Amino acid sequence: MKSDEAPTGGESPDLGAAQRAHWQTTYDAHPGMYGEQPSAPATQAAALFRAAGVQDVLELGAGHGRDALHFARCGFTVHATDFSSAGLRQLRERADAEGLPGVTTGIVDVRDRLPLSDQSVDAVYAHMLLCMALSTKEIFALVDEIRRVLRQGGTLFYTVRHTGDAHYGSGIDCGDDIFEHGGFAVHFFPLSLVDQLADGWDLRQVDEFEEGELPRRLWSVIQTRR
Repeated sequence: MKSDEAPTGGESPDLGAAQRAHWQTTYDAHPGMYGEQPSAPATQAAALFRAAGVQDVLELGAGHGRDALHFARCGFTVHATDFSSAGLRQLRERADAEGLPGVTTGIVDVRDRLPLSDQSVDAVYAHMLLCMALSTKEIFALVDEIRRVLRQGGTLFYTVRHTGDAHYGSGIDCGDDIFEHGGFAVHFFPLSLVDQLADGWDLRQVDEFEEGELPRRLWSVIQTRR
């Protein structure tokens, strides 16, 4: 299935605005809420990027920066983006305190066109960004944007919570496989959606893993731009 034939899904602009406000408040109330250590996907992605000769990384949904800072420490040039200015402020303060070169930040709402030129980055990393309060239609549009900004052969490394997760099907049903728990909305991915998002790409790897409390159950996906 081509990306322009993607299922429409339900669009939730009000939900998106509410989620942005909720994350802003959460980062203000809980600075560094995910800790200082990088996530397991970030350490895996850094090794993969290094082996592939990646120089610059675009992170979508960087939050307060634990993974972006890890990439910078590994020697990559990093452009860290999020829709929360509070999270990015914490990231910037930490990068400045460590004297890390090559770290830039930008407020980005991924429902809009990415503010980068065509084929301008080697790799895109998104840990649990695609499974936020985005409709299926918006997710397909975002993956098309990621393909646009990646150079030929560039790598997309993303993780998403999936429909085997304990929270799937419970909480507030927002439609389109989106469920809200404790103020946080999650779009849970069936494996079929992972496959559809790889149409026109080279799908390199799909792994299942667990993270955090509950625990959360996720897909880890690696695909490259043809």
